[in-house]
Amino acid sequence: MSWTIQTALAALLVAVGTFFIVVGTIGLLRLPNVFNRMHATSKATTLGAASIFLAGAVYFGLSGAGVTSLVGVVFLFLTAPTGAHMISRSAHRMGVPFVTGAEWPNEDDDQSD
Repeated sequence: MSWTIQTALAALLVAVGTFFIVVGTIGLLRLPNVFNRMHATSKATTLGAASIFLAGAVYFGLSGAGVTSLVGVVFLFLTAPTGAHMISRSAHRMGVPFVTGAEWPNEDDDQSD
C-alpha cells in the first residue's frame, strides 16, 4: 500500500479530529455542571469536527466533496459558538449555579430581559 502525502495528511487530520472529539466526550461525562460541560463540548468537538471536515477537503480536493467539507467548516464555526452562548445564557437565566467560588461576570451590568 503506497500512501501519498495527501492521504497521509488526511489520515493525520482524522486522527487529530478523533482525539479532540474523544476529549470533548470525556469532558461531557466528567465535568461537574452545565457551564463546564458546554465549554468542553463546544471547544473540543468543534476543533475535532473541523479537523475531520478538513481531512475531507484535503483528500477530495477543491471540487465536489472537498468544497462541501469546507462549507461544513464554515457552518460549524458560525453555529457552534452561537449555540454554546445560548445554552450558557439560558442556564444562567434558569438559575443553574456555578461551581463554588465562580461568579457571573459583571453581574450588575447583566441585561437579562
